Amino acid sequence: MAVPIVCGIETEYGIIVRRSGGGEQPESNPMAASSTLVSSYVSDLADQGRGVGRPHRVGWDFEDETPANDARGGPSPYSYAPEVESHLVNAVLTNGSRYYVDHAHPELSTPECRTALQTLLYDRAGEEILLRSMRVAPTFMPPGQEIVVYKNNSDGKGQSYGCHENYMLSRGLPFGKLVTNATAHFVTRQIYCGAGKVGTELPGVRRDAVNYQISQRADFFEEEVGLETTLKRPIVNTRDEPHADARKYRRFHVIIGDANMSEVATFLKLGTTALWMAVIDDDAVDRTFKFAHPIPALRAISNDLTLSEPVEMIDGTTMTALEIQWDIYRQCAAYAERHGLEAVGTDVGEMVLDRWRAVLEGLESDPMTLAGQIDWIAKYRLLNGYRERHDIGWDDARLRAMDLQYHDLRPEKSLARRVGLETLVDPDDVAAAMSSPPPDTRAWFRGTCLQRFADEIVAANWDSLVFDTGGSSLRRVPMLEPTRGTREHVGELLDSVSSAAELIAKLGAT
Repeated sequence: MAVPIVCGIETEYGIIVRRSGGGEQPESNPMAASSTLVSSYVSDLADQGRGVGRPHRVGWDFEDETPANDARGGPSPYSYAPEVESHLVNAVLTNGSRYYVDHAHPELSTPECRTALQTLLYDRAGEEILLRSMRVAPTFMPPGQEIVVYKNNSDGKGQSYGCHENYMLSRGLPFGKLVTNATAHFVTRQIYCGAGKVGTELPGVRRDAVNYQISQRADFFEEEVGLETTLKRPIVNTRDEPHADARKYRRFHVIIGDANMSEVATFLKLGTTALWMAVIDDDAVDRTFKFAHPIPALRAISNDLTLSEPVEMIDGTTMTALEIQWDIYRQCAAYAERHGLEAVGTDVGEMVLDRWRAVLEGLESDPMTLAGQIDWIAKYRLLNGYRERHDIGWDDARLRAMDLQYHDLRPEKSLARRVGLETLVDPDDVAAAMSSPPPDTRAWFRGTCLQRFADEIVAANWDSLVFDTGGSSLRRVPMLEPTRGTREHVGELLDSVSSAAELIAKLGAT
């Protein structure tokens, strides 16, 4: 039986510094701006006494960071492992999230979540955290400046930043089998979770060679399998850093995905992938799809707005992205009948299957009927309507500006907020998730300890907390089981203590 598929999202946000009166601030430093953004939020919470302790006191513990570990048995001499930038601003929030500066971008990683719907909730909470950060940041900046953040994947100048997903799988699942079966899903799922993009940023290709494409990220991938995340990006990333008991689990680090403004698209991106991972983990795949040329297939599908152009498979046949997605859906539905959906949450799993089928039917009959659910379609309808009204070509700079504005997090500026996208999570639940952790993963223990004992916590990461209880040495509490440390598991224990020292003593006695 597949292990419970705990999942999460890491989102890098685009960032610029603007003059309050309009126009980008010349010579602004995105790394400094990102640090200001994160620091402003943490400082504001501390000033309000909302439980995060002194600013930056509870930072990230890099002790167990091993980004060079490769699932294939070690990095190739031609691989470049991601750098661990321990000198940059890192904060751990009471909802279990990590909020930090990654290279030149602010990044927020959701807490560990048990279902796609819960992960969507905390992804939306992350957006609100970034929005709050933007509102308080000018207090810490020179007069007349503000920070603007975009939830997108491209700066329009040939650079891309990521929206990564993570799925906990069984260590017993051979990585080669994972690669074989995951690739086709990652290449084709863009037809419902692509965020849309004007033009192309493919090196050596004129931007206007492509009017509009489905995915923001398709231009930036160069390999089928690899360790890197910023250079020679692979469809399947091999980073082997489980942040859990490595004997039992692997964390599948997925870097091929757009940052979505649509809640439906985010939900499907997570839900279909988690369900397909359960099918693979349970060795229930009955048909495998292998592309003759995966990278060209990725780009061809992104450039095909009709969803009708076939791509070549390794056996010489051809298939469309829709045909592949329909068959993966079929296998997942059959799996649900035979094995149930406990691995992804029964109710949410059924919701995924229902929505997946409905969206594929819509894509098959008339994609434009999904403009309220799918980002690339919503954006295309918006931009194409503007283009036709003003009789301009796709190379017009106004369309590129609107493309970016679709992803603006400011409600009064965001075009995504104006196109009538369907929502799946309640705004009150989103507001609560900004400070409260999910109750059914170890994030609950992390977040609750931060709420109650922040001044006695030195550092935190995904699988441990480090306490300073005033003794001769620091105390590390390991959390190697992502589905333990839940409210049900340790709620009574935490209710019974009034200090971190008392908590450590009771944990030592159990």
